[in-house]
Amino acid sequence: MNSPRDKGYEDSLQLALTDPQEAAAYLDAVMAMEDPAAVLLALRQVAKAHGMAEVARRADVGDKSLFKALSENGNPTLDTVHKVLHAVGLRLSVAPATD
Repeated sequence: MNSPRDKGYEDSLQLALTDPQEAAAYLDAVMAMEDPAAVLLALRQVAKAHGMAEVARRADVGDKSLFKALSENGNPTLDTVHKVLHAVGLRLSVAPATD
């Protein structure tokens, strides 16, 4: 008997990150970790959830430039981060730090 295979974590995450509320909460939680590598990974995962080529098109950023900026060794500019967030229906905001 063949039972349906459970979705993996990555598949479930990608599906969840297509929801702007989920993506915003995810990015906010990762930002609280204060780990730039984790923030870059989270931003890459959100972009992948929306389709990297489509995000690049909406952000008016070249495909290769976006892949490079969001790669493990990437260092995206604030402008690129802003464009990617806007392309997936999010925006960057600032809030007072709380302990």
